[in-house]
Amino acid sequence: MPTPRTDTSTVDPTPGPLLTAPRMSGHQKLVLALLLGSQFMIAVDFSILNVALPVVGEGLGFSLAGLQWIATSFALAAAGFTLLFGRVADLVGRKNLFVGGMAVLGLSSVLGGLATSPEVLLTARVLQGLATAAVTPAGLALLTTAFKEGPLRERALGLNGALMSAGFTAGAILGGLLTDLLSWRWAFFINVPVAALVVMLAPSVITDSRPEKRPKLDVPGAVAVTGGLLLLVLGLTRAGETGWTRPATLAALAAGAVLLAAFVRIEQRAAAPLVPIPVLKRRSVVWGNTAGLIAFATETSLVFLLTLYLQEVLGHSALATGLAFGVLGAGTVVGGVLGGRAVGRFGNRRAIVLGGAVQAAATLSLVALGTSGAW
Repeated sequence: MPTPRTDTSTVDPTPGPLLTAPRMSGHQKLVLALLLGSQFMIAVDFSILNVALPVVGEGLGFSLAGLQWIATSFALAAAGFTLLFGRVADLVGRKNLFVGGMAVLGLSSVLGGLATSPEVLLTARVLQGLATAAVTPAGLALLTTAFKEGPLRERALGLNGALMSAGFTAGAILGGLLTDLLSWRWAFFINVPVAALVVMLAPSVITDSRPEKRPKLDVPGAVAVTGGLLLLVLGLTRAGETGWTRPATLAALAAGAVLLAAFVRIEQRAAAPLVPIPVLKRRSVVWGNTAGLIAFATETSLVFLLTLYLQEVLGHSALATGLAFGVLGAGTVVGGVLGGRAVGRFGNRRAIVLGGAVQAAATLSLVALGTSGAW
């Protein structure tokens, strides 16, 4: 019986070409550095003044109740105008709005650093918040258009998310360091060289992008959502200051709810809505926004109260307070990493409930705080 032979004539022993991940060009790296540097500085501004509140209040004559407005005025402008500026970017050009926002950030930082009264400082914080509302959506849009869909865009967006999360930690530590070694005014001045560098380089480095079809500005919708968000954040702030049952608090929350409900009705009829209604009705959007609102209200209140507690009650320095908040920032970064895995394993709703439960338990433990610092 003859031995069968294996035909190997079609077998190619030469290995095929190895698939390599795409690499960024030098120009793309420069664009990424400018955009991520800007977004990181925006994130830093959310927390850099928190640890300096007692020092700022003493230097400029803020009352105890007025101290909270240093953070609140920034948050009001940033939260209230982000959606509107997202549409404005489509109208005037994303690069134009991005560069203009960074210019306003730099000038408002100079104003804040030179402030000699509470009114001037709060004006600077409002302008910084408006700059944040302009730079954040425009920068994110420029980031997605600078990198085609695929691994490079995913890497760029991942770096953006990581730096935004780390910005809070860096801001708290940097604010404490600058306040202790130099002055709280440098928490403003540190923005100036970064903003100036971006304003000088961005026009020639970043390619502008606009939608193919120029959209119209939904003015009634813009007024309703901006006013609603402003009143909602104002109501939450008043609740933290004076309680939930005060007439001013209830009036602000009720008016905000009415305007946001009117915004939904307006968008249903608008020819060019700011946000498509089907997007707003998605359960993931509803749950995510609700959880985000609760987390925002809780964390901002805690940061304000713990700043005063650590410095006024326990007598810690601004730097020690900043380092203490660094732990909170590290937890935010870890939570961001684990959050994606939790969503993949448990689903959106269960992950949100789990995260809320952990936040509630951790916040409840602060009830046991005393004046000794042992806890």
